[in-house]
Amino acid sequence: MKPLIFHNPNCGTSRNTLAIMKASGEHPEVVEYLKTPPAREYLVELLAKMAISPRALLRSKEPINDELGLDDSNISDDQIIDAMIAHPILINRPIVLTDKGAALCRPSERVFELLENPVSSFTKEDGEVIHHAKP
Repeated sequence: MKPLIFHNPNCGTSRNTLAIMKASGEHPEVVEYLKTPPAREYLVELLAKMAISPRALLRSKEPINDELGLDDSNISDDQIIDAMIAHPILINRPIVLTDKGAALCRPSERVFELLENPVSSFTKEDGEVIHHAKP
């Protein structure tokens, strides 16, 4: 499978994750999910692949989250998914899929575990150097 990243170019974590992938020799398919949001069924599939709940993928710091009252514990998973489909900005990012699995890559160094040949170190946009010990 060709690696895939659900990417927001305005997000530093997403930019760093994509840069780590490229520095590691990957050429991922880049889906700018705000322009091309996933279908509901595919979002449900992604959640299953990542083994996380919709609430764990919810970008709760977005103003629309408060407007919709999504932090209320009575809001169901289906309601959260529906809100994400209606307002893709609520989907946290970046989401990366490779042959090794799928994950929400926050922080960006989470992507190391999904890469075949990850770089041993990487300098993020802010100058922070992160290291990956190869097994």
